[in-house]
Amino acid sequence: MSVLFISDLHLCSSRPEINGIFFDFLAGGVRGAKALYILGDLFDYWAGDDDLADPFNAAVAGALAQCALSTPVYFLRGNRDFLIGERFAAAAGTSLIDDPTLIQADGVPMLLAHGDTLCTDDSAYQRFREEVRSRAWIDSFLATPLAQRKREVEALREQSEREKRNKPAAIMDVNAEAVASLLRAHDYPRLIHGHTHRPAQHLHTLDGRRCERWVLGAWHEGGSVLVCERGICRVEDLRSRN
Repeated sequence: MSVLFISDLHLCSSRPEINGIFFDFLAGGVRGAKALYILGDLFDYWAGDDDLADPFNAAVAGALAQCALSTPVYFLRGNRDFLIGERFAAAAGTSLIDDPTLIQADGVPMLLAHGDTLCTDDSAYQRFREEVRSRAWIDSFLATPLAQRKREVEALREQSEREKRNKPAAIMDVNAEAVASLLRAHDYPRLIHGHTHRPAQHLHTLDGRRCERWVLGAWHEGGSVLVCERGICRVEDLRSRN
């Protein structure tokens, strides 16, 4: 049985084609898998679990819950949806996991991460990440009305997009030493992450050990899934599955 990995879907109600690929994938493409892991940025943004009342968000949670009746679904929060909490997890039938999380699949150790913590050259982003992940910031933000939170998140997204246009592309990719440190800390596993929107398979030789690093693709014009089975991984284009 295969283990499936996806990330960076950036689902929102204004992207009906991508949403359709996602719902079709949950309804049929996951069938028979041992587990599905979502490694962050399932949504384009998440302002708090009280936004489950939104019809689109409720539909996503319901589709995940239906999928989870036959296939365990695990969720690792990304930079766009780090405010997802236990209320969403319960509604979606998913289990929240930490970043990073080490699993075993067919005897192969696999380290799962969203990937943003590896982009250490982008010091401004790392400072921002530390601030908004603090308990004090989260509690203060969630105490404000939902409509206000959504406006603030939209403003932050627009600011982020403007800043990215002025940043060198290299600093928004992973830092080689950050990757090496993470691999060493977890005894040289296979590393799977998203975030950078640069899908690829990388081979690292570190301290005489060979490590695979798989970067998951973002769902822009279509969707993709990393399928790992019997110790071997491959990327599948979900449009070709339909």
